[in-house]
Amino acid sequence: MYGIVNKAIEELVIQNFGSDVWEKVKLRSGVDYDYFLSHEPYDDDVTFKLAGAVAEEMNIHIDQVMQAFGEWWILKTGKEKYGGMMAAGGSSMKEFMINLPAFHNRVMMIYPKLTPPEFQVSDIDENGISVHYHSKREGLQEFVRGLLTGLGKMYETEVCVELLKSRNDGDTHEVFRVTYL
Repeated sequence: MYGIVNKAIEELVIQNFGSDVWEKVKLRSGVDYDYFLSHEPYDDDVTFKLAGAVAEEMNIHIDQVMQAFGEWWILKTGKEKYGGMMAAGGSSMKEFMINLPAFHNRVMMIYPKLTPPEFQVSDIDENGISVHYHSKREGLQEFVRGLLTGLGKMYETEVCVELLKSRNDGDTHEVFRVTYL
């Protein structure tokens, strides 16, 4: 993953728990970088080690870390660093969700070495939408759940995000149902 992902984890920890906790996370993770370069790719293992160390240090489940990080990614990293791109996605939660499949095409202009996930949408109605998440990376379904709840918060739309299908259960990809409340 690109360094911006790891920098965002660092920012999340420092803003919410302080620099001392971040130093403990780095030590616990075994990740030996003083800083991350946003536009440089890093091995995915670095990100997973950092997230696992946050879970251990905070004594919470890794799923909670990944969900919190997904929300942070939307509400902080996305809005602050890619505000124009986020705004171009739509003026409402529903509009953004319908446009979601094209989002990473724009991101790839900034990060040409990106191996992006693919999103598809189906079952669109007034009450919600089904989001199909395809990725070569495993272990990110709770991060995606956090992204979806973060989008709800960004658009001030209360949502319920339910995982309908998962690769953990033998499916080919994850399917989330996002219901607007």
